[in-house]
Amino acid sequence: MRAYSRPSGGRGGGTAGRRTALYAALAALLLGLALLTVVATDGGDRFDAESAASSGRADPDLSQTPAPTADTQRPTGQAALVDNPLYSTGELMPLPCPAPRLDVHAPASVEDFLNTVTDCLDDAWARQFEEAGIPFEPPKRVFWSEGGSSPCREYPSSAGAFYCRTVKSIYIGTSDVVEKWGGNEQSAVYASLLAHEYGHHVQGEAGLLEYYHDQRGKESSQLLRNEWTRKSELQANCLAGVFLGAVEVSYPLTKDDIDAVLDDAAATADRAGAPAAERTHGSAENSVLWLEHGLEQEAPGACNTWSVEDESVVQ
Repeated sequence: MRAYSRPSGGRGGGTAGRRTALYAALAALLLGLALLTVVATDGGDRFDAESAASSGRADPDLSQTPAPTADTQRPTGQAALVDNPLYSTGELMPLPCPAPRLDVHAPASVEDFLNTVTDCLDDAWARQFEEAGIPFEPPKRVFWSEGGSSPCREYPSSAGAFYCRTVKSIYIGTSDVVEKWGGNEQSAVYASLLAHEYGHHVQGEAGLLEYYHDQRGKESSQLLRNEWTRKSELQANCLAGVFLGAVEVSYPLTKDDIDAVLDDAAATADRAGAPAAERTHGSAENSVLWLEHGLEQEAPGACNTWSVEDESVVQ
């Protein structure tokens, strides 16, 4: 696997310096009182993707999604993809979000971690949608310990986590996901996975998913449909990076954390040399590129995979 590292010089012109003094003071106070920052540890064996179908991530299933109701505030059509109001809202500005210590061997700890990070995601994206003037409803959470079924698929499945637009819910198994990720103990990897699935919810609430699904379904071949799917998945990677970058003041990521998250993005991409008909998540290089782009820019406007000039970055 190719080794990826962060570019020198920091991110996007000094994010901490752009935060207000009150924000920084509040973050420092919370960190000092609660001591809840995440301890980074060596992750051990990483889950190695065989193909997109078994990569631990699945593209959202919209096959049973009800037809959208008339909504003059939610973007529709081509504009929802390429000129979405969410793109012009600037940097994500969440409240301080110290994550709890994660013990991957204790399902209750995993559930607590996922709920805490989802609370932060709810707050951050609700603020961003309000700025964009688009209605927003947080997703439902199904952090399961026993198998079951959703309108989109049964679980456990080959996907360690998935988003079901039919019921606007994120599904992650508190033990299953740790098993699929080889017992990796670095919390940032699970935060990134969660933020990726949440990114699909952001796409749905922004009016992207339904139009994307409709247009993808009109394509005449699997190869053309896969082009749409890759852009959706790479955008969700970028949106995950936006969140992780924006909360770093209160949820600091070490270099090892960043490396683990980028390595995981590469591992959950399409397998090198996979047949074109199986390529739905993008190459390892592009999977990393978009996640890192979000980390650096911290703004949803950096994640417009639908109108790129260089199509090679969405392959």
